[in-house]
Order: sequence, then structure tokens, then C-alpha cells
Amino acid sequence: MRWKLPPNVHGYINRHGTAVFYYRLPGAKKVRLRGHPGSDEFMRAYDVAKAGGAPAIEIGASRTKPGTVNAALVSYYQSSAFKDGLAESSRKMRRAILENFRKDHGYKRVSLMTQMELQTIINKKTPSAQLNWRKAMRGFMDHCLAMGFIKVDPLAGVKLVELKSTGHHTWITEECQQYASYYKFGTRERLAYELLLQAGQSRCDVVRMGRQHVRNGMMSMGRQKTGVVFNVTVTPTLQQAIDAMPASDHLTFLLTAHGKPFTAAGFGNWFREACDAAKMPKRCTSHGLRKAAATYFAEQGATDHQLMAWFGWTSISQAQVYTRAANRKRMAEAAGKLITGTGVGSPSNPVSQIEPQAIENKGGVK
Repeated sequence: MRWKLPPNVHGYINRHGTAVFYYRLPGAKKVRLRGHPGSDEFMRAYDVAKAGGAPAIEIGASRTKPGTVNAALVSYYQSSAFKDGLAESSRKMRRAILENFRKDHGYKRVSLMTQMELQTIINKKTPSAQLNWRKAMRGFMDHCLAMGFIKVDPLAGVKLVELKSTGHHTWITEECQQYASYYKFGTRERLAYELLLQAGQSRCDVVRMGRQHVRNGMMSMGRQKTGVVFNVTVTPTLQQAIDAMPASDHLTFLLTAHGKPFTAAGFGNWFREACDAAKMPKRCTSHGLRKAAATYFAEQGATDHQLMAWFGWTSISQAQVYTRAANRKRMAEAAGKLITGTGVGSPSNPVSQIEPQAIENKGGVK
């Protein structure tokens, strides 16, 4: 019997007389396709194989009841929005949050979730945890709406406590000087510092930077989280830090003590230890150097769109956080000059309003 098979699908009759089908690409492991060509089971398996291989086996997936939170989460984890639309770090963080939600509510009917129930859950969390929880639930709710598991979005009206924190501390000049004086050029710690400050990128991008990304004095690469391309100039200071390191054929500037590239999490822990050794305040983190770079650029007059191009931001509001702060600082300095008439601060020789002042005769009286 002959079958009309989709592209890259091969079939044959095995020794038991059963028709067997595989999806196979050159150089890749073949994937078994269940069912017969044209059946729903076969086409679902074929779509999964084209998307990257056999579906992951979810723990307890065969025991979940249709219509429950458990079943909806299994469906969400296998969706393209979760597997392809999120960076690996985001998937791990959101999955951890959703799995905690599953522990307490997995057996419940997903269609019966209400705004009041979700508000009760979120009210027990800290402001920062509330923000992360809503981000994770937002993707899950969007999937449930798209698949018809729910008809009304219960997350739409959930309110968060206003987060007043400004996030990671921005390194000040004295802190930068303290770290730079402790770690000299030629050390991994100094190279990491210059990559964070001069290039102004996140740790997940800094650990991937290498000589292959540099052309004609410009470093270009896509952000790991968003894929947005950023282009930064290799400053003389950054070039000095790179040149001071031993020659290497590795594809990353930064390597662990074992000669391997860092992971983003591993780099964060290592840099924390480097800061502790230099007696840096606990508030000094790797992300704080990225904020310091953005603050400096804005204070030098960089526009919103220039900051977006350098830092790989997709929203102008991210750049405006820095340009607005810089504009306020410049206007305050200008106001100070207007008030004093002699520059920022008090006059160099203030006049007392109490003590009598000598009157200088500059002429005009005979």
C-alpha cells in the first residue's frame, strides 16, 4: 500500500506487518509519528516534530483531568508562545511560579477561576513578587483565552500594590573608582566590570560577548532575551581591558576558572563574590553598572532613541526614565546659576546683611 506522506516523512511495513512512520531531517535524530497519514493523531505528531522534536513528557500529564488547571498548564507548556516566545531564563522563572500555583489549585476547574480568588492570592505576596506572579499568569491566561478554556479573563481586574522601589542601585562615581582601583587591567574581574559599564549590557549578554562580535570598532549582537540587535562602540578603556587579557581562541571574552563560558546565573554569583572581595556595598550589583552607563549617557545629552539603539531597548519609556532624570538635573543646575548669579552654589564672597559694609568711591564726586 502506498501512502501520500508529508515532506520529510518516511514509512515502511515492519516485520510484524505494522505501518511505521518517522519524521527525519539530515543530521537529526528521527522522530516516530503515531497514527496513519491524514489522521488527527498523525498530524499533531507531525506538527510537533517539525517544531523541534517529540513533545516533552509532562509529569502526570496522562493523569490530568480535562478542563482543570493541571491540564491547561500542560497545554500551555507545549505551546509555541511558551517554548518559542520566551527566553530560557524567562521560561524557568515563570514555570517555577506556575508550578507553585498548580500545587494549590491544579485540581480546580480552570473555567471557574475568578478575579476575587486571584486577588486573594496576590494580596499575600510582596510588591515585587506580585509583579513577577502577574507576568507569569498573564501568559497562562492568554493561552487559556486563545484555547477557549476560559471566556472571561479573571486577571484583568487584579490590582497590584504600587512598587515604590527604583530597582537595582545605580553605581555612583566613588563606587566605580573603588572597584577599579582594587582590580587592575589584566584581571577577569576588571574585564567584567568594563564590559558591564562600557558596553552597558545585561549579564546574560555580557557572558556571550566575544571577538567575533567586534567589527571596525563596533560590537554588534542580539539581546538574549528579546533578540533586538544593539550596536555599541568599543571604547578605548574597554579595548584596553580586552587587550590586557592573555590571548585566547575562545568565543567569549569571559571564562570561568575552568576555561568555560559563564552562565548568566553563574556570572552573577561570581561577580557578587568579586564585589565582596573589593569591600563593595551589598547594593552594588552587575545590573547597577548597566544603569550607571545609561545614567551617564543621558547626562551627556544622549537622546531617547540613541539610548534605545545602544542598550537594545524596545520601548521608548525605558529610555525616558534616564533622559527625564538627566533633564531635571540640568534644569536644577541652571536654576542654581540663575539664583546665585555666580554659578552653582553660594557666591564666592557672600555679602552679610547685618555687618556694615565699606563703600568704595569709584569717582563721580568732586
